[in-house]
Parts: sequence; structure tokens; C-alpha cells
Amino acid sequence: MSDSVVLDKDEIEALTGYQVSTKQLDVLRRRGFHRAFINRKGLVVLERTHYEAVSRGEVQAPSKAKTANLSFLRTGVA
Repeated sequence: MSDSVVLDKDEIEALTGYQVSTKQLDVLRRRGFHRAFINRKGLVVLERTHYEAVSRGEVQAPSKAKTANLSFLRTGVA
């Protein structure tokens, strides 16, 4: 393992078993790495500290955010 801030391409590939970024991201999100994303270059980015915290069971996926109740803004016209 490297001392870099983010996991490198080979580490992501070994962790997910995939080379395609979208499949890698899907696997990571299902495993609870909710902070993983695909950057502008099309590579998956996963912070090492987040990876380690989730792996130790210290971080749970965020709950789904509630949406605002804006029904009062609707007019009587359908």
C-alpha cells in the first residue's frame, strides 16, 4: 500500500475486481464507500482515510436526505 492520499488505480482495481470505472464505482458504493467518485479524467477517486475508516466499520453510509415539503407552493390549478 502507498502513502498517497487516494488509492491508486491498481488498488481500486484489486479492491473491486474491475477495470471499468463505472463498475468500480458501483462496487465501491455497494460496499459502503459513499465518498468515492469518478473524476474528470474518468478515474475512480477514493480517499485512503475514508477507505480505512469504512474498512474498520467506523463510517456508515449517510441516510437518505429528506426532501423539502414544498406542497404549499402549489396553486389550486392542476
